[in-house]
Amino acid sequence: MPHLVIDLSPNLAADGQRLAAALHAVLLKSPMFEPGAIRVRTHVPQATAIADLHSENAYADLRLRIGPGRSIEERRALGQSLMAAAEGVFAEHLKGGHFALSLTIEETDARFSWKRNTIHDRLRRHRGRE
Repeated sequence: MPHLVIDLSPNLAADGQRLAAALHAVLLKSPMFEPGAIRVRTHVPQATAIADLHSENAYADLRLRIGPGRSIEERRALGQSLMAAAEGVFAEHLKGGHFALSLTIEETDARFSWKRNTIHDRLRRHRGRE
């Protein structure tokens, strides 16, 4: 973990890779996560019905799942950094009256979370050669 899942309205699909890269950079800078744990992905549904159904309506819904053990202050700071990065990507959309941006951070209950990640070992070995 962290897993950042981005749900984008279809009219924002072209911004997906830029947004994923910007948010990945924020997570990578955070001392809370190892690089091998970071996952950022976007999903664009085939159909949406947003607010008053205006054709320009758009949304980006960000949901970050993280493991337990981070303080409220750490989670708040991370959320503010992620939101600022997303607002930067969507600066033009935020100027109009047709855009909704949301972010939720969810803490996973470790009792019900199982993982196997071989990426960690590879990156840790690589880091040792630097």
